[in-house]
Amino acid sequence: MGYIEYAAERPRPAEDCVVYLDHAATTPMLPEALAVMTDELGQLGNPSSLHNAGRRARRVVEESREQIAEVFGARPSEVIFTSGGTEADNLAVKGLYWARREAAAGRSGPARSGMAPRRVLATAIEHHAVLDSVHWLAGHEDAEEHWLPVDEAGVLQPATLAEAIAAAPGEVALVTVMWANNEVGAVQPIAELAALAREYGIPFHTDAVQAAGQLPVGFAASGADAMTITGHKFGGPVGAGALLLARGVQPVPVLHGGGQESEVRSGTLDAPAIRAFAVAAAVMASRRDEEAARLAKLRDDLIAQVLAAVPDAILNGPPAGPGRLPGNAHFSFPGCEGDALLMLLDAKGIACSTGSACTAGVAQPSHVLLAMGADEARSRGSLRFSLGHTSTQDDVDALGAAIGEAVQRARRAAR
Repeated sequence: MGYIEYAAERPRPAEDCVVYLDHAATTPMLPEALAVMTDELGQLGNPSSLHNAGRRARRVVEESREQIAEVFGARPSEVIFTSGGTEADNLAVKGLYWARREAAAGRSGPARSGMAPRRVLATAIEHHAVLDSVHWLAGHEDAEEHWLPVDEAGVLQPATLAEAIAAAPGEVALVTVMWANNEVGAVQPIAELAALAREYGIPFHTDAVQAAGQLPVGFAASGADAMTITGHKFGGPVGAGALLLARGVQPVPVLHGGGQESEVRSGTLDAPAIRAFAVAAAVMASRRDEEAARLAKLRDDLIAQVLAAVPDAILNGPPAGPGRLPGNAHFSFPGCEGDALLMLLDAKGIACSTGSACTAGVAQPSHVLLAMGADEARSRGSLRFSLGHTSTQDDVDALGAAIGEAVQRARRAAR
């Protein structure tokens, strides 16, 4: 029996038995997106080819570009397709830094130390795609890292950014602030922050990966120069994202090759994934307000059930309301190790994520919680529950029924 036949005959897991509370990591594809991607996968043509098949694929890409632009309040020419959020963040942070340095130095090529702005301002709670890009610039390009502090709710106050810029505006190469935090769901005042950077002519980038599927994210209205989005956070496929670039903003490319995407991002365009990305964005936008209200109601009940079962649990981030992502609930459980608690819930068929990152098999405290003033114990004993388009009341009730016992077992194990 061949592998394909064998795989087709193997019993599949009962997916409806799994309580999936990790939509912030990735969310199931919308049926509409899956259908168009499946259809497009049966087609042929490189969008850069000049023959009929290539022109057909190019139409798919350009129609998708227009669809993405409409959803996110941008011009089609401002949409640069990437393989996802990480690539888009790298292109924004590194590419805008290099472009700023070159422009200030008045010549192309690497700028000499002291001839151009070196400081990169970023919040201490950024996703690692931004954090590590800034670290890389500091280690390889003589950039100076400046980590903007946030308050105990995880919010960057505009006065904090204003002070950091005013200290030496001519030395600031770039400001990057995520629209909404991926761990604690804190929503940032992006329009105010972007306006502060604009006063000094400093490029402003925002990672809107978590916000794009749940909030009314508008690129032009935000005032940002660059914005990162990716499809798999709102029902599109993994592997399709975009960097939105305001007119006249031209980062130095990170990838070099065929010069696709206005010579900003080389590489053959994935027409099937791009089409599904655009369809998912359009479907998401058509339902966003209603869905956000539904998720917020589920989230509030989830918070209430967790606190009822574990009264000393700590809700991290902003209070429930407009300052928090509708689908986000993040807790610390005193006396627990987050990894152990995650596995206990997983054994009950409940999928969530720990608030800490794991590097080389060694659990690390959450850099987000540490930046918000939490100690290491609180940072290690945290879990994120995130809701999405497939989430139901039954999911929330299942967590409410299981969390109390799981915490008790995790505490006993930690003694």
